[in-house]
Amino acid sequence: MNESLKAAIFNAVANEPFAKKMGMKLVELKRGYSRVEMDYLPESMNNIYDRAHGGAIYALIDEAFETSCQTHGTVAVALNVSVSYTASPEPGVRLIAQAKEISRTKKIAHYDISVTDNNGNLIATSRTIAFRTGKPIPFCK
Repeated sequence: MNESLKAAIFNAVANEPFAKKMGMKLVELKRGYSRVEMDYLPESMNNIYDRAHGGAIYALIDEAFETSCQTHGTVAVALNVSVSYTASPEPGVRLIAQAKEISRTKKIAHYDISVTDNNGNLIATSRTIAFRTGKPIPFCK
């Protein structure tokens, strides 16, 4: 993958207000692959049952999805995201989302995404479909 594109995506995530608010960090990026991590902080990420809010886990999935989709240098947007929650993480664990491209055409790409904790426990899985616009990424010069 182009090194300037890779640097631009890392920079975009580091400066993205939502990613900063959630404490997400882009850790690894290759063509069709992304790894994003965040700490599960119950004081800001719990639901009404005092467990991890599904939206917090979904946000991590979405960040891994959006970064893996952009590795081809063109804007890609979500068409469909299906999430299966398999376990609730324990307070304070590090959550790790890994997105892997499984197929890609000129207009559509499919990704498998898994979320585990730092102990290897599976928290969620996701199947996603992206629409590839063909437009260059605006923040990559």
